[in-house]
Parts: sequence; structure tokens; C-alpha cells
Amino acid sequence: MRKSLRALGVTAALGVLLVAAQPALAQQAPPQPPFEVPAKFAQQRIQWAPCFPPELPPDLPPGSERLQCGTMTAPMDWHNPNNGKEISIAVTQLSPADGPSDRALFTNPGGPGGAGLGMPLAMLTMGIPEVMDAFDVYGIDVRGTGNSSTVSCGPQEAVPGMDVRDRSPESIRALMDMTRQLAADCQEHSGELGRYVTTEQTVADFDLLRQVEQREKINWYGVSGGTWLGAYLATYFPQSVDKVVLDSNAEFTGNWQEVFGWQPMAFERRWREDVLPWLAAHDATYHLGTDPQQVQATVDELRAALKANPLPSPDGPPVDHAALDNLVVQSMYSKFAFPRLGGTLAALRDGAGEVAPVLAQARARTMPMQADPNDSMAATLYSIRCNDTQFRGSPESVVARSGVEGRLFPTMGYYSIVQPCVFWERPDVNLPKPTGKGLPPVLMLQSENDPATAWEGAEVAHRKFQGSRMITVRGEGDHGVFGIGNACVDDATTAYLLDGVVPGRDLTCQGTPAPEPAGTRSLESGGRSLLDELDRLSGVLG
Repeated sequence: MRKSLRALGVTAALGVLLVAAQPALAQQAPPQPPFEVPAKFAQQRIQWAPCFPPELPPDLPPGSERLQCGTMTAPMDWHNPNNGKEISIAVTQLSPADGPSDRALFTNPGGPGGAGLGMPLAMLTMGIPEVMDAFDVYGIDVRGTGNSSTVSCGPQEAVPGMDVRDRSPESIRALMDMTRQLAADCQEHSGELGRYVTTEQTVADFDLLRQVEQREKINWYGVSGGTWLGAYLATYFPQSVDKVVLDSNAEFTGNWQEVFGWQPMAFERRWREDVLPWLAAHDATYHLGTDPQQVQATVDELRAALKANPLPSPDGPPVDHAALDNLVVQSMYSKFAFPRLGGTLAALRDGAGEVAPVLAQARARTMPMQADPNDSMAATLYSIRCNDTQFRGSPESVVARSGVEGRLFPTMGYYSIVQPCVFWERPDVNLPKPTGKGLPPVLMLQSENDPATAWEGAEVAHRKFQGSRMITVRGEGDHGVFGIGNACVDDATTAYLLDGVVPGRDLTCQGTPAPEPAGTRSLESGGRSLLDELDRLSGVLG
């Protein structure tokens, strides 16, 4: 896999010169605003208030006391904004310590559908003080999720023992029935709003926020699915954006089926090339095996044991093989999670009781190709994926493809059988293809072994998005590479955001090493990425 990746690569020497930001490419006529914005929406003002009165919750980073919370009202349907149907959008704002800035940075953590109110807090913990001192940083719960007006898939009953690797006719039938029912439940419980949880409607909300906050232009930092939103925000509102940073890129010039279609291969590559070798190299700590093949055999044995004898969980159904699958997949997003995975696997092998809560937590967070249907983020994820772009294929083709992907990429490939979009009653949505035309250069950041947004998909988007620059991080697989301690990435991105300096051509940075083990019994991470911090801090915002 590495050879084919390198053959496709477009890289440049680290010493490539930086040049001043280039002006937007000429257009024959400026684009007209794509949506009517009634005065009642554009002229509203957010009643900002401290998020944490009267005192801060524990374990928040310094500066958290400055976080302000508020809400604004938006039309449910931007194509018919005067029909009286309105929704609420929850937002946060964090200004620099010396007061409000005349520059705004909108943020999004991906998903799609990830709750983003905690993004300013998470960014406070990263090594990017120059950025936090220069911008009013906004966090946004997109329509459908979090503290905004929400959608839902309704209560779902867990199906004990279900295993995507079981390819018997009975198992496949049960999985497809479950997926069909999930799609129907999501659309039923989400009601009318569900049809308007789309990228188009969401970026219109962002531009409304820009107007409400009286900003001529905004800057953008989006991770993962937030790269899709950033590309579309710039496409729909080219005159409203200034600097745009897209970190860990979805193939935003394609469709959601293609975006998620890269994942089985990308997760398998991350597992084989990064995680298994790291666990094997630290066999003295975890005793899982001295080479990747031995570690794989140990993990397979633990999975089989959990399937045969699930662990009791005090706060939910027994913890089984699926929870271990979830933990393995989640641990690939950040190298800082490798020690937690190693410690959990070692404790599971030794029969330690404290491992059950860790696996239960992993099950609650769920696989990227699945979702917790009681969570509005999951319902938003499916609504955007299934509403935005047409799913091509049939239930039969989904079954056949998942079998092939499972055999090729067993760590996650079998989960590709869970495709609610094949059963979705899709509304009439026609997104334009982002091309980059008429925009100043957009900065793309991408690690080569990213499991969730494959480098190959990012490279496709880079080639098709005119004027984009890409920083590829070699020897790295973290999902989200800005602000995790890579000076090469951080310096170039900060220079772009603050001073409008963009690489004259694509750059290559070297990745940073994975952490050392925290100890045999430790179930803690070796550090935190931006998205780890967001996950930790979002709870304090409800």
C-alpha cells in the first residue's frame, strides 16, 4: 500500500519558499448571494453571556472563563425563509485575553454533525497561542445536533451477539433489516427538520452568523468533515471567506459515498503500518506479541473470547466483541491513544475487571460507520450523508462489496455493510461541485496514514480544487494535525492564518513520534489530540 501511495504522491522539499497570499482569481462578475436573508434574521443580535457562571468547572484550560455562549435563530429552510418555520443554532465565542478581535475564526470538528461548541476550549489547550491571541474563535453546533435544534433516530434496541464478520445468510439478513429500520427511524423521528439537515442549509447558517456578528469576512478551520463544510462554505459564499484551513480532508469534490468508501482501506493501513508495529515494539510493557502477526493473533483471540463470553457492564448491556472493534478503530485516530489501547488489551488478556468500563465507553462512542441512534450527532451524520449526495448501489451490491472489503481490510471492512443511505428517502438536494475557482489559495493539511480521511481522497480533492496548497505529513497517521506539536505544520499554518502567507507549492513535513507506554495497567492515553480534547471538554457545555 505504501508504494502505491508514494507513487501517487505530490510532495515538495521542506525548504520550499513561502510567498505572500495570492489574490483571488479573476471572475467575469461577482457571484450573487445564493439565499435571501430576511431582515428579521440578519438584524438579530446574539445575547452573549458567560458559559460558566458563577465558577468554572474543574480541569478547564486557562482562559476558559472568557468563553461566551449564545444562540441565534435561522430559517428551517433557506429556500423558503419566510414560511415561519425557524430553528435555533447554538454558538460559543472566545476572544483574546486583551479583548475582542476584528478577525473571526469559525471552526468545525467534522462528523459530519459533530457538536462544535467546545472547539474554542479545545484549541486553548493546543500549542497555537498566536492564533488564539489573534482571533475571536467561534464554536458552532450545526443544525441537527448538540444544543441547536436537533434531529433524532429515536430509541434503538441493542442486538446482542450481532457480528458484521458473520457472513451467514441469517446474519446478513439481520444486519440489512437493522439498517433498513435505522434509516426509517431516523427519518421518522427527525421529522420535517431532517429533510433540511444538509450541507447547503448548514453553510447558509454559517453565513448568517457572519452577518449577525457584523463580520465582513470570516476565516475557517475545519477538521475531517469540517473540510467538506469549509470547501462548500467557500463555494457558496466566496466573498465572505478569507483564510480557509482544511485539516484531514474528506474528498469534498466528490460525494459522501466516496468519502466513506476510502475508510476500510485507510483504517487497515493505519492498523498494519502504525498500530500493530507500535504494540509489538512495546511487548516488554504489554506482552501482546513481539511482532505484528503475534499482536494480531492476540487481538483476534481476545475478540473471540469476548464474543463467546461478554463482560458484564453495570450501566448497560454486556460488553462484547463489537465494543473491542470500536476501541481498536477509535485508537487509530490519534497516536496518543496507542498506550490506552495497549493497556486495555493487556488488562483484557489478564482478566482485569476495570477494562469493562473502557470498552463500554468505546461502544458508546461507536464506530465511524455506525452511530448511537439516541445521539443527535449520529442522526445529523446520517441526515447529511444521505441527504446531500445520492447513494449509488442496491442492498445486494452493499452486501457484495462489504464481503470483498471485509476480506481485504478485516479491521473495519465488514462494517461497510451498514449503509442506511441505500434505504433513505432522499429530498431534492443538488450541491454544486467545489472547484476553488474565484477563491484565494486554501490550505489543506493531511497525514499520509490518516485512517478516517484517506490521503488518496485528500489528494483527489487537492487536484480538483483550484489554487489549493497541501501540506502532507509523512510518517504520520493522526487525524487532525494542526496544534499537536508538529512545528513544521504549526508554523506554516499559523503564518497562513495570521499573515496570509501560503506555500509557493505543496509542502512535506515529517511526522512526530508516538508516545512511550504509560505502563502495563494504565488505561490512559499518552496525550491528547485536538479532537480528544474536544471530546473531553464538550461535556461541560451540555
